[in-house]
Amino acid sequence: MKRRMWALPALAALAAGGLLRSEYERDHFVVEEARVKSYKVRRERRLVFLTDLHDKEFGEGNSRLLEAVRQAAPDLVLIGGDTMVAKPGRASLEATQRLLEGLAGICPVCYGNGNHEQRLREQQETYGDMYRRFRELLRQNKVEYLSDSSVDIGDDIRVSGLDIDEVYYHNRVSQKMGAAYISRRLGKAAEGRFQVLLAHSPLFADAYGRWGADLALAGHFHGGTIRLPLLGGVMTPQYQFFLPCCGGTFERDGRFMVAGRGLGTHSVNIRLGNKPQVVVVKLLPGEEKETAAEKKLMRKGQGTASDGNFL
Repeated sequence: MKRRMWALPALAALAAGGLLRSEYERDHFVVEEARVKSYKVRRERRLVFLTDLHDKEFGEGNSRLLEAVRQAAPDLVLIGGDTMVAKPGRASLEATQRLLEGLAGICPVCYGNGNHEQRLREQQETYGDMYRRFRELLRQNKVEYLSDSSVDIGDDIRVSGLDIDEVYYHNRVSQKMGAAYISRRLGKAAEGRFQVLLAHSPLFADAYGRWGADLALAGHFHGGTIRLPLLGGVMTPQYQFFLPCCGGTFERDGRFMVAGRGLGTHSVNIRLGNKPQVVVVKLLPGEEKETAAEKKLMRKGQGTASDGNFL
C-alpha cells in the first residue's frame, strides 16, 4: 500500500515533467543537414525543406524560422505541404500567409500538397473558398505550386509535386502504391536531370524510387511524435506504431528519401525527443560510378539521423 501511495505522486511528477519538456521542444526547432550526391547534379545546391507547419509560428510572424532559412542561404525552398490545419472550426490561412510573405524575400519557393491542402480543395462545402484563397496567396508570393506538376530548375534538376489520393492516407493497412500510379499523375520521371519528388507520405519510398525519383522529400508523420533511442518514432498521427520511416535520411541503390520530422503538430500536440526540424539538403556533384565506401559515407549524411533503408 505504501509503495502504491508513493508511486502515484511519482507518476504524476513524471507526466508533468514530460508535458513541460514537450512544450519546450514544440517551440525550439533544430536545423539539420542531409547530403545527397549524384552525377546528375552539375553544381552544388542548397535546398531548404519545410513540412507540416500546421499553423505553428516561431516568434512573431515566424521571425525565428525565417531567419534560420536566411542563415541557411538556400538556392531553393521546398515546402512539403500541411502548412495549415484543415479541420472544421480550426482552418486558417493566417500563418501560411505570413510564412509565404517572409519566404518571398529570400529565394524561389516550390510548394507541394499535403493531405490538409487537399482537404481544402476536395471539401469546399466545409471550408468554403479557402482553397481559392490559398491559391491566390501562392500566386501573390510567386510560389511555384506543384500540384501533380513539375518545374525545371537550371539545366540539371526537376522538381515534381505528387498529389496523393486520400485512401493512401487513411487506410490503416495502407494500400500499395506502384510507380504506375505516379506516372499517371506526373508522367515519366526526368531523363538526364536530377529528379526531386515532393510526396507528402513517406510510406511509399519504394514506389517513388521505382518511378525515378533521385530524391523524395516527405513528412506527414511528425517524426513519430515521441522518438526513442534505437527505436525511432513511436506513433504517427494516424496511430501507426514504430514505423521505420517516421524521420531520417534513407538510401537504396543511389536513390534517396528524406522524411522530415515537421515543424508543427495538430490533434496530438506532443513532441518528445523530437524537436521540430528544418532540413537543409546539400546536393553535391558526384561521379557516375562511386565506390562502396563513398556510398556508405553519403548514406550516413550529416546531422540528420538515418533510420534505415527504404521500406
